[in-house]
Amino acid sequence: MIIYRHGGDIYTRHVRYDFSSNINPLGMPQSVKNALAAHIDDYEHYPDVSCAALRKAIAEYEKTDSGKIVCGNGAADLIFRIVHSLKPKKALLTAPSFSEYEKALKSVDCGIIFHYLHEENNFEADEKILSRLNNIDMLILASPNNPTGNIMGQELIKKIIEECCKKNIYLVVDECFMDFVYDSEKYPLPVCGNVMILKAFTKIFAMAGLRLGYLICSDENLIREIENCGQSWSVSVPAQTAGIAAAGEREYVKKTVELISQERIFLTKGLEKAGFKVYPSAANFILFRCKIPLDEILINEGIAIRNCSDYRGLGEGYFRIAVRTREENKILISAVERAVKNKNLK
Repeated sequence: MIIYRHGGDIYTRHVRYDFSSNINPLGMPQSVKNALAAHIDDYEHYPDVSCAALRKAIAEYEKTDSGKIVCGNGAADLIFRIVHSLKPKKALLTAPSFSEYEKALKSVDCGIIFHYLHEENNFEADEKILSRLNNIDMLILASPNNPTGNIMGQELIKKIIEECCKKNIYLVVDECFMDFVYDSEKYPLPVCGNVMILKAFTKIFAMAGLRLGYLICSDENLIREIENCGQSWSVSVPAQTAGIAAAGEREYVKKTVELISQERIFLTKGLEKAGFKVYPSAANFILFRCKIPLDEILINEGIAIRNCSDYRGLGEGYFRIAVRTREENKILISAVERAVKNKNLK
């Protein structure tokens, strides 16, 4: 039996520094906080079920049409809406990847085929995946992938899209961490009618507690079908208010990308110096492997990291950390160095 576990568990443990959840270390933008405070009297009303103003703001942020967008209660809500709307009979997933894809597909009794990504290739997908695109209804990919942090190559994703369009396979590409990627504009996603791009403000704007995800698809009929599959008022008034304010924060995103790029290098060097195997990442988190129960050791210092042993395709010894501020990252690396020294593994 698969246990679906996630980072960010600060409620059952004493956590001072949370590296288990991949949230923007700059925190929620001040403009978003101001908007939430200014509109507090609106929270006694039902939300706009169509999210019209929010979709318009997101459309400007994404440079697309508002009719091609549906909003949800975080990306996970939309994953379930997609699956329950389309009810695929057989789907292909890569492994390791985000566990909610598997959970959603199993909720509609969909048969699942797993395409395993290999450590010797740094868990990067290659053209072998093209041979798996037969007799399936749906393919779900993540770019950057979670927990590996790598981005799918442009030539490969183009070939995948071509095959999916040719074979009438629904393709969901989860880009929830793309806004953290340096030069993310170099990774445009070619779109046809059955390609859906999943994104969220949850991570990039540190709005995990508010929950706000959105889906982009050129097939507006498909968008409306997914929108109608699920509960009404799934996006609260505070979430819509925050999303509209966040959509104007271009400089904040730029500042975030610069910080993440610098601090990811700092953390990678620190982990490698500690003797750990670190896998290349373009996102705001890093996957690594070590021989000690690092999560159990660090939690005693109030530091939470993500134990990735429950990810399909990984196992014991794999951990993921979020990229945070230099001050926090120094605290983490110092704690890691103490843990290694105490275990005499260096």
